[in-house]
Amino acid sequence: MAHLLVVESWVGSMSRLLPRAIREGGHEFTFLTRDLHHYLRSAPEGTAHPLLAARHVLTADTNDTAALLPLLERLHPVLGFDGVVTSCDYYLPTAARIAGHLGLPGPRPEAVENACRKDATRRILADAGLPGPRFAVHEEWADLAGAARRIGYPLVVKPVDLCAGMYVRRVDDETQLAAAVRALADYPVNARGQRRTPVVMLEEMLDGPEVSVETVSHAGTVEVVGVTDKSVGGAPAFIETGHMFPAALTAAETEAAEQTALAALKALDLTDGVVAHTEIKLTSEGPRVVEVNPRPAGNRITELVRHVTGIDLAAAFVDVALGRAPDLRRSDTGLRSAAIGFLVPHTAGTLASLGGGPPRDAPDVLELQLAEPGKQVKAAGSNNEYLGHIMAGDPAGTGARGRVEALLAEVRSGLVIR
Repeated sequence: MAHLLVVESWVGSMSRLLPRAIREGGHEFTFLTRDLHHYLRSAPEGTAHPLLAARHVLTADTNDTAALLPLLERLHPVLGFDGVVTSCDYYLPTAARIAGHLGLPGPRPEAVENACRKDATRRILADAGLPGPRFAVHEEWADLAGAARRIGYPLVVKPVDLCAGMYVRRVDDETQLAAAVRALADYPVNARGQRRTPVVMLEEMLDGPEVSVETVSHAGTVEVVGVTDKSVGGAPAFIETGHMFPAALTAAETEAAEQTALAALKALDLTDGVVAHTEIKLTSEGPRVVEVNPRPAGNRITELVRHVTGIDLAAAFVDVALGRAPDLRRSDTGLRSAAIGFLVPHTAGTLASLGGGPPRDAPDVLELQLAEPGKQVKAAGSNNEYLGHIMAGDPAGTGARGRVEALLAEVRSGLVIR
């Protein structure tokens, strides 16, 4: 039995999948957080969040790494940690630093920090010779406006240190650019109380569909688990509206996406102890890296992979954090594809009703989660405002996406927000 330190977490699916994977692997964990109430609030009424079923629950300022490291150094001989993990992007560098400080398995902390900073990722990939979009990173308005003119509109505005598509916007002119920059300036602290870096990144707008490459690395070897497709809506935001695994690509497209992801992981030195989710645009000029995320995919992609291949990426995440070879053997699950679609609200108000959804026991429906009437709704500006999702599988081929879209259309037909 191994003992993992879990440092914070998202409160979505991975916050439940990770404790399950730890438990099913025969291990136990200690949970470290700065705010227990954040997790208490996210659990259904009358239940406890799975993260709070840890062997120990510790509270400390997880945003103060300088104070955290000596504290954990003192606790380590008593509690005996064997690995460190987090599912929350904002604490990936912290977890890597803790692991390095305690002499536990894991990638170099600097490599994780570079992957979590979009501007650092861009510079490292460019230095390694990987083709990418033209980009610029500035803080002052005059520099941003000048860079935008040089790159050319339309372009994409990005914060360098947020996730879930927050404040990522397409802008078509200087007026829209100014509005996007002001919005970012008005959000100086992220959702976990960490002060943001005030610089803004501008990128050339890339054409083509977007996919993600799911990989697991151990002992210098990176194995590709597969390629997932992505649908995006909510312009001028970039909101993920659905995914399918495996992506319906040609063999050449799949190979190009995989090789691009592998090259990016090598350039960033993420080839040991990392489950990664690398986003790729299949542009008319070839594949281009969008982002490299050194953690398992979100938005239930890990479950799409499991339904089709039998590979549990949450369990692989635990294994590599312990320095162990992950089990990536595929099994016959009876499904050739699995897809998920999200119900995205476009107006604010109170959810009054939804259309008739599929029965929960329908043979091809793998998951069904929809908000209840009465819920207060925000118009979606990122991947954080969904009203639910439907997941379905196809035993014959790549028809899972079509099935999900048909089921979501039924739900949307009766969607009323007042």
